[in-house]
Amino acid sequence: MPLVPLRPLMEAAEQHNYAQGAFNVNAVAQAKAVIEMHETFRSPAILQGADLANAFMGGRVDFANGTLEDKKKGARNIAAAVKKYGENSPIPVVLHLDHGKNFDSCVAAIEGGYTSVMIDGSSLPLEQNIELTREVVKYAHARGVSVEGELGVLGGQEDHVFAATSTYTNPLDAVRFIQETEVDALAISYGTQHGANKGKDAKLRKEIPIAIKECINRLGIFCALVSHGSSTVPQYIVKEINDLGGDIQNAYGIQVERLMEAIPCGIRKINVDTDIRLAVTRNMKELFAQQPALQNSPSIGGVYALLEEKKSAFDPRVFFPPIMDTVLTGNLPDDDVALLMSRVEAGVKEAVGSLIVGFGSYGKAPLVQQKSLEDMIDFYKK
Repeated sequence: MPLVPLRPLMEAAEQHNYAQGAFNVNAVAQAKAVIEMHETFRSPAILQGADLANAFMGGRVDFANGTLEDKKKGARNIAAAVKKYGENSPIPVVLHLDHGKNFDSCVAAIEGGYTSVMIDGSSLPLEQNIELTREVVKYAHARGVSVEGELGVLGGQEDHVFAATSTYTNPLDAVRFIQETEVDALAISYGTQHGANKGKDAKLRKEIPIAIKECINRLGIFCALVSHGSSTVPQYIVKEINDLGGDIQNAYGIQVERLMEAIPCGIRKINVDTDIRLAVTRNMKELFAQQPALQNSPSIGGVYALLEEKKSAFDPRVFFPPIMDTVLTGNLPDDDVALLMSRVEAGVKEAVGSLIVGFGSYGKAPLVQQKSLEDMIDFYKK
């Protein structure tokens, strides 16, 4: 089936009281693995490309400096990968832009093939955030594309998104924001944090999503609440990386149990990125430790050199430059690259599989109404 917008998945999650994991990808192999893992569990799937992931997939190794043209190219590359493995999938698949930086970034994603976008105006004053989000909603809904906004500030860092401290979402402001923008989903700040250093025993203020849901339910308004910065940062993977020569310090995530407790409070979409980065990095380091001859491989030896040079890093984009053609296209020029990519896929599946079960989306694919972008254009008009 063609890629679908976010809204039908969120409606199903709301009706049946579960949450949908949303997983960030930065390579063709990662997109393939995420979709295959969701197919295994008969779960709907949300794949996310962050704003800077589009720049990276546009061929910019220095993706932090990516231009709008880089992002346009990258959006097309990510969409091509997701369509390759998702369009004939038995499960509904969404391609969602994570942390769209501005209106132009959202347009670039939509034109590239994304079926859902997030516009992050959380750093702006409330009035400006509403104005920007409303502008994106108007453009996207006219094309059947779903929109996620953000209100409140999460601490930590993820790509270009950084804040030293968190500002909790005000439920009354959230209700106003939802009413005036007509977003399909809203990311809230209720105790989660971007990055791998969330601190031990992070506490979630569940009263915030409860209050928002109570108000919008009384008003008869639909809006799915989203939990950003929700990676669990499995400690066994952190330990394995460090045992293999890595140097990752003070890395703690949100306990799965705490996230599961937030689902009955109204959380319907849970974003995860760091867990995948860690599992992929661990698998690459492990491969080179198990098969030392690969350290001098003409095709992937450069990946090993970067793993050794940047011991505190765990974002695979740091290590992928020597194999960028494979990252961008999925081409496997030799057995060494094929072996490395198989380990990348296995890491993605390890991180994603357990969370599909934890969040409760397994077996839910048949519950999602099959609505195309054209169907949603008519829906939004009404």
